[in-house]
Amino acid sequence: MIIVSFVKLVIQFYYDKSFCMLRLNHFKLSLLLGFVAQSVFGQDPSYSQFFASPLNVNPALTAQINGKWRVVSNYRNQWSGPADPYITCAVSYDTKILKNKIPESSVFGFGVMLMHDDAMSSVLKSNYASLNLSYNIKIAEGEGDHRLGIGVGLTYTSKYVDFSRLNFANQFDGHGFDTNLPTGESALTEMTPYLSVNAGLLYSYVAQYTDFDLGAAAYHVNKPKQTWLQDPNQYLATRYVVHAAYDNYLSDVLVLNTNGIYQIQAHADYFSVGGGLGYILSEEGQDNLILNGGVWYWSKNAIVPYVGLVYKNMQFGLSYDITISKLAAAANKPKSFELSFIIRGDFKPTGLIYCPSPWK
Repeated sequence: MIIVSFVKLVIQFYYDKSFCMLRLNHFKLSLLLGFVAQSVFGQDPSYSQFFASPLNVNPALTAQINGKWRVVSNYRNQWSGPADPYITCAVSYDTKILKNKIPESSVFGFGVMLMHDDAMSSVLKSNYASLNLSYNIKIAEGEGDHRLGIGVGLTYTSKYVDFSRLNFANQFDGHGFDTNLPTGESALTEMTPYLSVNAGLLYSYVAQYTDFDLGAAAYHVNKPKQTWLQDPNQYLATRYVVHAAYDNYLSDVLVLNTNGIYQIQAHADYFSVGGGLGYILSEEGQDNLILNGGVWYWSKNAIVPYVGLVYKNMQFGLSYDITISKLAAAANKPKSFELSFIIRGDFKPTGLIYCPSPWK
C-alpha cells in the first residue's frame, strides 16, 4: 500500500502545481520508504564512542566498574546539515549487588538502560528499555587477576511513525492536504512492541598498571517478530558483537588506551578501532584530573577524533565524525558529533586506568 501511495504522489506531482510547495513532505515520505526497506534488516543504533556505552556493547560489561555504581549518558547527532539529523540518546545505570551473598572476589551486576532514537526528521521514533544481569569471577591470579564474566539481558522495543510530519495521497483533496483525513497506511500504525533476549561473555586481565578486556555478545538472540508492512515473515536479525580493549601506563603521567569493536547484523557490518592517550594533570594525593585525546576509524564511514576530561569520579567525552564515505563529496557535507558523560559512585580505581576508560 505504501508503494502504491508513493506512485500516486509522483503522478500528482507532475499534474498538480500545488505539489511544488509540498515537495519536502514528499521527500520525507520517500526517505521513510527507504528506511522501511532497510528496517527489514533491523539495524540497531550505534555510537562512535562505543567505549562510552558499555551496556549497548555487551551485557557482560554490566557492573564492570572502578567503583560501586555507574551512570552513563550518551547523545549522538548524526548527519545534520543536508537534512534534519538522526538523534540518538541514552542513559544507563549499573551497580554491584549482593556483595555479602557471593564470594568476595566475585561481582554480581545489575543494570538498566533507556534509549530513544529519532530518524527521518523525527518521523520514525524508536524507544528501547533494557534490563541486564551479569556475574564475574576470578579464574586465576598471578601478577594480575584473570577474570571471566557472563551477562544476560532483555530489551523492550517500541516504534511508531509520527504522521503529523507526513502527508499521504489519501489526504489530498485536489487543493492541498487535509491532515484530518485518514492516511490509508494501516501497515505503519500496527507496529507492535517486541522483546529481545541478549547474552554475552567477557574475559579480563587486571593488573596494577595494565587492563585488558576481550568480549563477545549477541543481541536479539530470539529473533523477535516485527510488524513492518504487515509482513508475517519479518524477524529482527541477531546482532553479533566482538570487542577488545587494552590500557597500559607508559609513564607516571601518560596512559595508553586502545580498543576496537566489530559487529554484524543481517547484511550490514562495521568495525571501529583506535586509541588515545591520557595525560595526568593532578599530583599524587590530589583529585583526579586527566586530559584524554585520541582518534578512531569507523570502517568506510568516518575518522573520529575524541577529546575528554576526567575530574574526580566524572568523565566527559566529545567526538566528531569526519566523513570519509561517499557523502563526503556532497556540497553540504553531513555533520555528526557525540557527547558522553560518565559518573562513578564510591570510586575505587583498579589498575588506575583512565584513558578514556572504555568500560570501567
